[in-house]
Amino acid sequence: MLTRRHAIALSAAAAITSRFWVDAAHAAGWPDRPVHLIVPIAAGGPNDTVARILAERLSKDWNQQVVVDNKSGAGNNIGNEYVAHSAPDGYTLLFATGSLAANVVMYRSLSYDPIADLAPISLIARDPFFMFVPNSSPAKTVAEFIVYARSRPGKLTIGSPGTGSVIHLAELLLMQMAKIEMTHVPYRGAAPAFTDLIPGRIDCYFGSGELLQYWRSGQVRALATTGVRRAAIAPELPTLAEAGVPGYEASTWQGLFAPAKTPPAIAKKINVDTITALDNPQIKGKLEHMGYAVSGSSPEQLADILKADIDKLGAIVKAAGIKID
Repeated sequence: MLTRRHAIALSAAAAITSRFWVDAAHAAGWPDRPVHLIVPIAAGGPNDTVARILAERLSKDWNQQVVVDNKSGAGNNIGNEYVAHSAPDGYTLLFATGSLAANVVMYRSLSYDPIADLAPISLIARDPFFMFVPNSSPAKTVAEFIVYARSRPGKLTIGSPGTGSVIHLAELLLMQMAKIEMTHVPYRGAAPAFTDLIPGRIDCYFGSGELLQYWRSGQVRALATTGVRRAAIAPELPTLAEAGVPGYEASTWQGLFAPAKTPPAIAKKINVDTITALDNPQIKGKLEHMGYAVSGSSPEQLADILKADIDKLGAIVKAAGIKID
């Protein structure tokens, strides 16, 4: 005898099965129009370059153009918010950076929740920063720089692409752990900050591996990497932990996210195809040459990275006592 409870259970099971086949059908025909990859950073920087390399590969794999849309501003929040509030159909994706975690702890309020409103798809790459000083600096090692900074508390300047950026927080961590005081100079992006470092208008800057070309050409001095281990792109540079700040480690990441409630079958297809693209020798080679440790991941692994960074960066921000409205 079919009871009411059994009928409800069967109905629910049928609904789930139906939804599964609908999602699978959508994934089978996806994408049938251009996909928009939102980059919350201005065009031309290292992160934008990575996004365009990935978009070009996915365009070939999907036989549909992956359009890179730069929606920069408000510490990446404009682009992040745009995707968080977009239709969950797989046609709007977010090329996120470590700032997604930083913004949670830096801003007093956000119009989106990175964990509730965005679905992690795959990690793209992880990369450390590098500590640069101008050639005019008397410091030729990290230890010498710390001594120099301690002798002039608050007088040396350290630049960043903006208050609350991941680079700014990595620099704050150095100051906290090395017990040095420097004056923070925020810029509107990495390019103007590094431009001022070269002639010595600022005393220190943490930058990406792409900037090592200026060290190799003799325009600046690189002292260390912020990673947990020496970087393959510059193995002669010590880590900050090796060079005088035991336990120091800071890095950032790039990852792909979709709006929450994107059909699981479509999210799975994007995940698999992204990992395949990152395994392509040409793509992997280009990114590694730029200093990135290329690594696809499961959505769960990317979610864990985001949550761990929120905890770590939250501790840095709390110790520094800074917040952005």
